[in-house]
Amino acid sequence: MTEKEKAAAGYLYNANYDRELLSDISKCNDLCYEFNKIKPSDRKSQSEMLKKIFKSMGKEVYVNAPFWCDYGYNTTVGDYLFVNHNCYILDGGKVTFGDHVFVGPNCVFTTAEHALDVQQRNEGLEVALPIVIGDNVWIASNVTVLGGVTIGDNTVIGAGSVVTKDIPPNVVAVGNPCRVLREITEEDKNRYPICRQ
Repeated sequence: MTEKEKAAAGYLYNANYDRELLSDISKCNDLCYEFNKIKPSDRKSQSEMLKKIFKSMGKEVYVNAPFWCDYGYNTTVGDYLFVNHNCYILDGGKVTFGDHVFVGPNCVFTTAEHALDVQQRNEGLEVALPIVIGDNVWIASNVTVLGGVTIGDNTVIGAGSVVTKDIPPNVVAVGNPCRVLREITEEDKNRYPICRQ
């Protein structure tokens, strides 16, 4: 098996010294570098570049620079994704964003989990665990989502959270480690004032 095949199968793989993977990261980093140089108002050029970075991408996807991704070909994006500044996607494993996902500034999605054994770690071994973000999810600023996590539909992840375990749908979750605070209810429609003019 190649190191890329090992990663896809969920085995320890050499993420740090394998030439094929290092080449793949370099190519994606170059694409991200080009993306980050595009004028912010040129959404068309940004969209075209994102199509080169992501494995697949839905419609009306907006990402504010700077943005960085390791491989790109392991990340799929649904419709109406908005990602604010300083997002990092470390996608040695699959990362999936559903439809209507909002991502605040300074967020990290990392599938990488380095070996705990010092010898394995020094050999460059890690494992890549998938991340799944459901539909209609809002991830507030400064959130880190670790590998192996699924966030359910319609959920809100509060600012500064570190998501280490699955979060169910239809809840507000916050903290380090992130945990469910409460369910989202009909009363939340009245949380903020609405102008009726």
